[in-house]
Amino acid sequence: MRVFMTGATGFIGSIVVEELQAAGHQVTGLARSEEAAAALAGRGVTALRGDVAQPDRLAEAARAADGVIHCAFGHDFSKYLEAGAADLAAVTAMAGALAGSGKPLVVTSGLTAHTPGRPSTEADPADTEGFGAVRGRPEAAALAAAGAGVRAVVVRLPPSVHDKTQQGLVSQLIAAARATGVSGYIGDGANRWPAVHRRDAARLFRLGLDLGQPGQRLHAVGEEGIPVRAIAEAIGARLGLPTRGLTPEEAGAQLGWVAMPAANDFPASSAGTRQALGWRPTHPGLLAGLASDYLA
Repeated sequence: MRVFMTGATGFIGSIVVEELQAAGHQVTGLARSEEAAAALAGRGVTALRGDVAQPDRLAEAARAADGVIHCAFGHDFSKYLEAGAADLAAVTAMAGALAGSGKPLVVTSGLTAHTPGRPSTEADPADTEGFGAVRGRPEAAALAAAGAGVRAVVVRLPPSVHDKTQQGLVSQLIAAARATGVSGYIGDGANRWPAVHRRDAARLFRLGLDLGQPGQRLHAVGEEGIPVRAIAEAIGARLGLPTRGLTPEEAGAQLGWVAMPAANDFPASSAGTRQALGWRPTHPGLLAGLASDYLA
């Protein structure tokens, strides 16, 4: 299959490329710079110069491909709303280009469903009105394309997609601990974050492309919910720093912008994903990584 990818040089997308190539797919990757284009070419990927802020360019590339994987997203959290608007425009353009083709469109999303008292599942709709709408609205636009002849699939990522080089939002907790000398959590730290190793997540993108069904939501969740206190304790133990519960008032100064998600409890199940696609995480969990080489 000729696959067009955005985010092909990114933390997750670069491993998705490896998964696709190992499965025999040919990949064209969007490149914002000559450096990115050269990096893609060096890995056997056809580079297409352009930007996710160019919906017409994305539509043209999607139309020429046999399938699309959209991994790109702006991670400048000072421009988070703008990133969401660009993401929605990108998804809408590519979905429109694929309308009536039956081709796969795999879109990246987050775990934004509101399910107090229980883990969220693949059946739960994304938040499209609150803060989670930044990821939820592009997800809804992608799934709506399933009714227009697109094999649209959404892969929801947890707050910690991790390996030795990066750990998602947990990297922010690590940075805060190093900067302040204290590994902090909020309240009693019993609230939970799901997590997944990035190679397990990358494999799910490939499975979604090859086997996903129109309108399907997939949860790239290797661990359903790790207490944030346990994460903070693992960071503190590895860095030789004290671990302490923070009041909500202290959290902003101690943790910065990550204080808001650090207070959230959003466990998530991947039982439906595992049953539908036979996906099984095989790489180390987050706490095991933090205890070994993640903070080396």
